[in-house]
Amino acid sequence: MPDRDWDKELAKVDKQLASLSDDQLVGPPPTAAAPPAKGGKVPPAARAEKASAAIGEPRATTNFGVFARLTLSVLLGIGMVLWPYPARCGGGLAGYLAAVVVVVASGVWSAVWTWRHRASRAHTLSLLLVLWGLVLGSLEVLPRVGYAKPDARHPGTWSCVQPAPPPVAPANPSHPTKP
Repeated sequence: MPDRDWDKELAKVDKQLASLSDDQLVGPPPTAAAPPAKGGKVPPAARAEKASAAIGEPRATTNFGVFARLTLSVLLGIGMVLWPYPARCGGGLAGYLAAVVVVVASGVWSAVWTWRHRASRAHTLSLLLVLWGLVLGSLEVLPRVGYAKPDARHPGTWSCVQPAPPPVAPANPSHPTKP
């Protein structure tokens, strides 16, 4: 193929495109798919129409499903503030962190749906919900991995078992103390 002059080939394509009107260039709107030809094969034109329709157009569903997902996600995010169980260590902490993962996942879930349905304000709220879940998780995880300063509400340990204090050695080992 090195003997082909691509400038001439592309000039032919440009000339053919210039001769078409805008309506011819875009083509007719997609219609119902043609029935398969003999042998069960779909004609290439029908496949091309189906593929072009599936790529660029938003799905035809109602906004009810989008906002129902978002409402569930927001209620879950608000419910995390009112978490009724102790979450300082052990199983309570594991349950809390699992719920935080669900908040983040529900935020992503609603963000995908709001993006597909071009609901910009709802999409922003979904992204804020994801951020809220990440903040809740980081408040518990970062002090335990040594990145943030532990405090009474967010201790630096994962488990509830307190380590035993080191044994105190006697002050003068040559003279044992009497009980």
